[in-house]
Amino acid sequence: MAEEKTTKYAAEEVVVVADDPEPENPPVVSEKELPPASEPESLLEKPEASEEAPHAVEEPEKPKVEEVKKEKIVKSYSFKEESNVVEELPESQKKALDELKVLIQEALNKHEFTKPPPPPHKVEEKPSVVEKVKEEEEKLKVEEEKEVPPPVSEETPKPECEPEEAPVPPVEEKEEEKKETAPPAVVVVEEVVEKLTEVDEDGAKTVEAIKETIVEVSAPAAEPEAPPKPADEGEASAAEAKEEGAAVVPALPPPPPEEVFIWGIPLLGHEKSEVLLLKFLRARDFKVKDAFTMIKNTVHWRKEFGIEAVLEEELGSELEKVVLMHGSDKKGHPVCYNIFGEFRDKELYHNTFSDEEKRKKFIRYLVQFLEKSIRKLDFSPTGVSTIVLVHNLKNSPALLKWEIRSTTNQALQLLQDNYPEVAAKQVFIHVPWWYLAYNKMISPFLTQRTKSKFVFAGPARSAEALFKYIAPEQVPVQCGGLSREGEHDFTTADAATEVVIKPASKHTIEFPSSEGSHLVWELRVVGWDVSYGAEFVPSEEGGYTVIVQKSRKIAAVDETVIFESFKVGEPGKVVLTIDNQSSKKKKLLYRSKVN
Repeated sequence: MAEEKTTKYAAEEVVVVADDPEPENPPVVSEKELPPASEPESLLEKPEASEEAPHAVEEPEKPKVEEVKKEKIVKSYSFKEESNVVEELPESQKKALDELKVLIQEALNKHEFTKPPPPPHKVEEKPSVVEKVKEEEEKLKVEEEKEVPPPVSEETPKPECEPEEAPVPPVEEKEEEKKETAPPAVVVVEEVVEKLTEVDEDGAKTVEAIKETIVEVSAPAAEPEAPPKPADEGEASAAEAKEEGAAVVPALPPPPPEEVFIWGIPLLGHEKSEVLLLKFLRARDFKVKDAFTMIKNTVHWRKEFGIEAVLEEELGSELEKVVLMHGSDKKGHPVCYNIFGEFRDKELYHNTFSDEEKRKKFIRYLVQFLEKSIRKLDFSPTGVSTIVLVHNLKNSPALLKWEIRSTTNQALQLLQDNYPEVAAKQVFIHVPWWYLAYNKMISPFLTQRTKSKFVFAGPARSAEALFKYIAPEQVPVQCGGLSREGEHDFTTADAATEVVIKPASKHTIEFPSSEGSHLVWELRVVGWDVSYGAEFVPSEEGGYTVIVQKSRKIAAVDETVIFESFKVGEPGKVVLTIDNQSSKKKKLLYRSKVN
């Protein structure tokens, strides 16, 4: 029986993927649900083991269950409260930030962000260049063989001709040296004329041919080589031009560094720039080159996707109930809700996922929504620069249809590649059991920093998981909270009270009221399946009790917020009674106000 309860708990409890070797254990549990004393030993042994003192870690921490609990919590939220103030960073992280700034400044000076990244097929063409060089070398060899004078080959049997061939190679070597040094054409002619007197008639013919080629090639050799040189090698070309005696053209001044923005923040030169760069560094575990590559890819993707145009695009209002920004969590982070149950509407589903064009529009809508939300954040070192994402999978048809699954996966990939460290926490509520199993399968492929931000909760634990991070008055009604659209007597500033009602028990709430006051209240039982009633009890003895709401059973399918009011004619109190006759504990939320 104990094993069955443990399995059920793992399926319904809030699952925070922590730095634990056993992911099925939730990070925050009560003392009754803690693992036996043998488990903490194994949990602490692996990260703290050392060759010098292996027993120093094991022995003192065996019996201390509270310390094990603290250790689990620290591991779960090890990446939760990282500071963006540079002075508070470790020296290694400061050094990585400085190195990244240098790489970005060099790239801005060279305008590397405006140049599109080289396609992968160009990298594969490198072997073909080597082949071309080999072909040119072979051609040169063939040409050299052709340049051998034919008279020499014809008179090979004559021994007297062999010494006559000796002066010819030096002429060719001088020829090559002259081509390299490029002296005036007149000097070449004079040297060749002197050689003509030393050779016979056949040799004179060959030298005359060489002289013609020298005069024709060496005269224009100094000028045509300068123009095809690249513009970025202006200094080298100017130096060569000086050596060759040509006119030196003054190099143009380098263009000013380009300006690149992400989410409206420049990469360098602003107080918020360091916070922006820290997000990319943390996404790549402070590997500078990887973070720099990620920034370049993000800039190129934003240009290809047309982010600035998307921000101005009219994409309709059909998805406002699916994706919405509402309230904030207990630490001030804005909260974005993705309510997949809205896609039960067949018309909405068809208008969003029926063809490729509509699915692309849905992606653009998500990117537009995210961009607008991020630009409202405070990227100052001490400000709030992240959001909380809540994914409500209740009554969602999305998990069984490939169109929305593939589109959602594409959106998550864009979020991972181009929006690093934007999410402070991602909470999945009303998660089916098989989704938890799927998460355990993909968990080993995620980084520890990413896993520490995921929270999964089954239907029975969804409210508890959500209210742990977000106050009930900040949670929309469709996600189990009290916040509703439109004008009401209560706002998100009116705090609610949370009460746990035990199985097979009653709970009463009393609101004292004075004569002439107007009392209003609202309440909600998560999951309902309880009976509710309200009455007014006067303070004076012998007064009549007034029934405000006759006791009635509220089913779980109702899932609504009860709002009532009562105008008090005499001093007394309003008593609310909630009768939980089910076998499960219930979460009660309520608040009141006197108008």
